[in-house]
Amino acid sequence: MKYILIATEDDAATSTIRDCFDADHVVETARDRESCLAKFIERHYEFLFIDISFLGLPEQTHRIDFDEVLKPFWNAFPTCQIVLLSSPEDIRRAVMAVKAGVNDYLTYPINPTEVALVTEAGYESLRTQSELEYLRDKFWKDESQRVIYTLNPAMKKVFDKVKSVAPTKTTVLLTGETGTGKGELAKLIHLHSNRCDNQFISVHCGAIPDTLIESEFFGHEKGAFTGAVRRKLGRFEIAQGGTIFLDEISSITQSVQIKLLQVLQEKTFSRVGGETEIKADVRVVAASNEDIEGLVESGNFRKDLYYRLNVFPVAIPPLRERLEDIPFLVQGFLEELNRYYFKNIHTLHPAVMAGFRRYQWPGNIRELENILERAYIIEQSNILTTESFPAELFGGEIGGAQIRVDTSRTLAEVREEAIESVERQYLREQLNAHKGRINLTAATAGISTRQLHKLLKKYEIRKEDFKSAKNNSVKNRNHRFSD
Repeated sequence: MKYILIATEDDAATSTIRDCFDADHVVETARDRESCLAKFIERHYEFLFIDISFLGLPEQTHRIDFDEVLKPFWNAFPTCQIVLLSSPEDIRRAVMAVKAGVNDYLTYPINPTEVALVTEAGYESLRTQSELEYLRDKFWKDESQRVIYTLNPAMKKVFDKVKSVAPTKTTVLLTGETGTGKGELAKLIHLHSNRCDNQFISVHCGAIPDTLIESEFFGHEKGAFTGAVRRKLGRFEIAQGGTIFLDEISSITQSVQIKLLQVLQEKTFSRVGGETEIKADVRVVAASNEDIEGLVESGNFRKDLYYRLNVFPVAIPPLRERLEDIPFLVQGFLEELNRYYFKNIHTLHPAVMAGFRRYQWPGNIRELENILERAYIIEQSNILTTESFPAELFGGEIGGAQIRVDTSRTLAEVREEAIESVERQYLREQLNAHKGRINLTAATAGISTRQLHKLLKKYEIRKEDFKSAKNNSVKNRNHRFSD
């Protein structure tokens, strides 16, 4: 079964487009931008026919940033075929949108023949896209599928770069804040290279004392310095034929920078205290959470080494810029925790997920993983609640205030009452924010409309109360204006 969504206030257009699809298609409708976005959170659609006015375009065409305007739609339905519905007077903006990446456009009144042509072209595009996705998935090894999944456009570009550079012998420089997953990407590059059957050696440069880092990199001969009682092989020698990952490369000393430059230029090195040149058959992947260009300008990092390392740069976005990936990352971490700790926790309370989306994540994915593990260990129920997380995660909004607890009751009873209280407050605030709209409230809460109706019935909350509050507000405002 294939799903089509028509987002327009024009009933005639809706009827015409609906009649163009047979019984193998489920055609649904939306009357505004908000309900359109909400529906796509619940279901995948092959086609979206959407009125151009729903995009929220500015009146002056020279001020339109289509990448910014279309971003919410591309984020919500990245594989959907988007067809704009435009009045004849608005064709110019429709054409500009198509040039920016929208699949096609139709003008009012809608012609069935044109709908058929646009649909046929759209399905051909989908088939081509599916073939490309199949080839891409054939490239990625099975154990990488969980790592490479993303809904974020910037992160998709990162994985495309990794796919391009992995089979080569090119040096790669990964940049990004601490905890963004540079180590995982380095492993991904090695796993999909022709060196994958050999060693992957990871070196955290910042964790090695300056006096020992040269020996760690290149090894030393017996008697090279006090305490060198026997020959030691360095990481580059151990990684022969494979890949070496140099994490926090910006922390290495000037003397080590010179020797590393020799490795990259001449493909040779020698052990500390040794004279024999050793061939360096190793692929280098480096990473840094610092601005290496700034270090070069200040004289703390060699310019020639930076150029050698920066042959193929890959910048990784922080977690706060890819919040749409949080639900999937959480699911993956919970699956791992369930395997290690033999619990049965598979989800978060909606209030926790809402807090996750507001939080800035200074520690990025590593911070997310750590706080989930801590909460998982503390939690006694089968769902992670706000009580198991630090209060600062929610900005003090939840769990920050001291509450009185009836110690004569069991912990289970107190916990259940607290969860119900938070759920009730959360639902009321969401309904108030969305003026009683069920679809938007459910989408924001990360649950289905059916689940939401059950919760509203459980807590005796009426959506009409929030709609009427909106109407009363409008009436009062109009009354004031009339005065």
